[in-house]
Amino acid sequence: MAEMGMCSRREADEWVENGWVKVNGVVAVMGQLVVPSDRIEIDRAAQDRQEQQVTILLHKPMGYVSGQAEDGHEPAVVLINPQTRWNHDTSKTHFNFSQLKGLAPCGRLDIDSVGLLVLTQDGRVARQIIGEDSTMDKEYLVRVTYGDREVDIQSVFPLDQLARLRHGLELDGEPLQPAQVDWQNPEQLRFVLTEGKKRQIRRMCEQVGLHVVGLKRIRIGKVVLGNLPVGQWRYLGANEQF
Repeated sequence: MAEMGMCSRREADEWVENGWVKVNGVVAVMGQLVVPSDRIEIDRAAQDRQEQQVTILLHKPMGYVSGQAEDGHEPAVVLINPQTRWNHDTSKTHFNFSQLKGLAPCGRLDIDSVGLLVLTQDGRVARQIIGEDSTMDKEYLVRVTYGDREVDIQSVFPLDQLARLRHGLELDGEPLQPAQVDWQNPEQLRFVLTEGKKRQIRRMCEQVGLHVVGLKRIRIGKVVLGNLPVGQWRYLGANEQF
């Protein structure tokens, strides 16, 4: 069911345990083998549970970690409460604290990075963004310095090093996937990546002599950060898709 995109693996286990799955008209059991010709039916109760799951878009500030608290720093999920909901959120969904249960970040933003962070209860969304087979692109604005130069870096930064940023670097002994990298202005680069290794952009820049002084994620797939203020959040809209 997870491979068909119907749910996450964890949800699939829960549905089977609750008796919400039938194979060829018979209630399924854990560990049951299924072949392509089998007919899988899902109880309405499972669908209702899934429809209640929320996906939240947060403009993460600096100083918060994406996932579990670490080194005394709070996780970004502590910012999700009625007071920090963006007052221009058009979603009709009403907030309640049960929505925080199982709400997990889809990918990370470093403690010193800001921008779009997606948190979801929906395993389908998580798989779209960070699943092993995901190729969803993420867009970042990255302010850099070069040696002792903080302005007009574009004019002195070698073109061959820009080409290496686009394709040709390795991290942790593995070649990186091609990336889109272009100058936005003389001090800022725009990166579009389809993978998300730990501190990837910062480490890529280090390899070509650049130092990152500001990093902001502005898009994941088709969903953009837009005008969402720092430290505030909104629900993923009913008509929005990654």
